[in-house]
Amino acid sequence: MNYRRLGNTGLKVSTISLGSWLTYGGYVANENAVNTILKAYDLGINFFDTANVYMRGEAEKVVGKAIKAFPRESIVLSTKVYFPMGDGPNDHGLSRKHIMEQANASLKRLDVDYIDLYYCHRFDKETPIEETLRAFDDLIHQGKVNYIGVSEWTADQISEAAQLADQKLLNHFVANQSKYNMFARNIEDQVIPASRAHGVSQVCWSPLAQGVLTGKYASLNDFPSGSRAAENKGGIREYLTEENLTKVAALKKIAAELGISMAQLALAWILRQDNVASVVVGASKPDQIVDNAKAADVALDTETLNQIENILNP
Repeated sequence: MNYRRLGNTGLKVSTISLGSWLTYGGYVANENAVNTILKAYDLGINFFDTANVYMRGEAEKVVGKAIKAFPRESIVLSTKVYFPMGDGPNDHGLSRKHIMEQANASLKRLDVDYIDLYYCHRFDKETPIEETLRAFDDLIHQGKVNYIGVSEWTADQISEAAQLADQKLLNHFVANQSKYNMFARNIEDQVIPASRAHGVSQVCWSPLAQGVLTGKYASLNDFPSGSRAAENKGGIREYLTEENLTKVAALKKIAAELGISMAQLALAWILRQDNVASVVVGASKPDQIVDNAKAADVALDTETLNQIENILNP
């Protein structure tokens, strides 16, 4: 396993991290989830991601139970706040009230004393950024959070937060959890440059385009039983097009020539970006994380990257 610094901090995270969206807390058997986390740790993965909203807290409980097997200081644990956790007017967003209440609730569900990386799960247009920053800053000073991040923020929002943190002498956001894969490249033009300028790393989710980039789907008319496509989970249908499947077929040939899996090729392609600290994979079984983890050791040369680019953008 390889490790990269998170933003401008001294914190090092594994380039492959394990997430729990669409997997833990009800989507898969808890035993499988725990065994997958244990296997990930054995492979050198030290970065484990979850969120309060995943199955309304149940995923945090599963992760919290599993990580009891490890020394707390040996892992980097992240969770998030923003999405509704109740039906009240203050049960969502990035107000100080909601952030403080949910931070304490997450700590309880995870059964830990502190969160390593606490994310704003989305941008809140109704709450001033300063209010959000001050709440996060206070959590750091209280020892409940070590580092703070955002998810799916625009370049302008990341820059505004960084400038405000400088002006008010507040702790900076150091990570942006962003959707990024071969078929979703919106962050390349503005978000990555802005993040690099302000010491923010990308932590990329949906790196395999909800499974499409594993190569398991050969046709729009025949989905494997139990797959996300068959059950229409996680927005996978946005990636399932004839054009994308044609590209995957061509990419599989490159992977075969390199002696790696299609998933490893897709993950290594993301890690070509130096602003990417880690890619978050979702694995419901230990063998899946074994395959994904091998991508950390794959370095794609310029010729291969050019071949991939020609397939993605003919």
